[in-house]
Amino acid sequence: MTDDYEYFKKQIQLMTGIDLSSYKENQMKRRLDSMLVRNKLKNYQEYVSVLRSDRAKLDEFVSYMTINVSEFWRNGEQWDVLDLYILPKLLKPEGIKVWSAACSTGDEPYSLVMLLAKYLPLHKIKVLATDIDKQILQKAREGIYTQRSLKGLPDSYKSRYFTEISPGLAAISEDIKRCVTFKEHDLLKDPYPVGCDLILCRNVLIYFTNEAKERIYSNFNKSLNKGGVLFLGNTEQILYPAEHNFTLISSFFYKKQ
Repeated sequence: MTDDYEYFKKQIQLMTGIDLSSYKENQMKRRLDSMLVRNKLKNYQEYVSVLRSDRAKLDEFVSYMTINVSEFWRNGEQWDVLDLYILPKLLKPEGIKVWSAACSTGDEPYSLVMLLAKYLPLHKIKVLATDIDKQILQKAREGIYTQRSLKGLPDSYKSRYFTEISPGLAAISEDIKRCVTFKEHDLLKDPYPVGCDLILCRNVLIYFTNEAKERIYSNFNKSLNKGGVLFLGNTEQILYPAEHNFTLISSFFYKKQ
C-alpha cells in the first residue's frame, strides 16, 4: 500500500496544492491507508484515479488528511492563562488584531471572541480564522455544534451565547459569528497576515515535519507585532524559541522579542 507514496504526493500537490512532504510521513500513511481500506482500493494509484474523477471524494480526502479535531475551551487551564495574564497586556483601546490559524470547525476563534467580550464591546472584536479545508470552514461559518464540542466551555458562556436547536445540538449567537472572518489559508504556502497582536495555532503543528515547523514559526514571528504572542497547543512547544525571536512567557505562550 505504501510503495507509490511519492507518486501520490506529487499528484495531490498538482490537484490541490497541498504539499504532503511537509507532513510527517508515517502519520500521513496511516491515515491514507485507512482511506484505501474505506474505499476498497488496492493502492495509491487507484486512489488518485478516484480523486481525479470525483470532486466529493477529493474534498473528503482533504478534510480527512488535514486532521480536523477541535472543541470549545480545549485545555481550559491554558484559556485561564490567556484570560488572566496574556490578554490584559495585549489589549489596546482600539482593539486587538487576532489570527486563529488552522481554526478547524471554528470552536477556537469563537471561544476567543467570547473571552474578548469580557474586555471589549463586540463591535470592536475582529478575529481572522483560517484553515486549509473549505468544507470545514463552511461548518465553522454555520456555527452549529454538538454538546460534546461544548463540554469544556464555562456554563456562563453556554447560556449567554448558545441556543439549543435540537436535542444535542446548539447554535452560536449571530453576534459572536459576526466577529469572525473565515478564510481559506495554507500555512505552508500562502502569505501570512501582518500586524497581529495574538496568534493561536493549537494542536496542528505536531503533524508537520521539523523543517516545515521551523518555517511556520519564522512566519508567525514576522506576522506578530513586537510584543505579540503566539499561543500553541498542549502537545506542542518550540524547543529553541530564541532562534525564532521568541521568548517563552508561560507554558505554550511565546512572546515576540
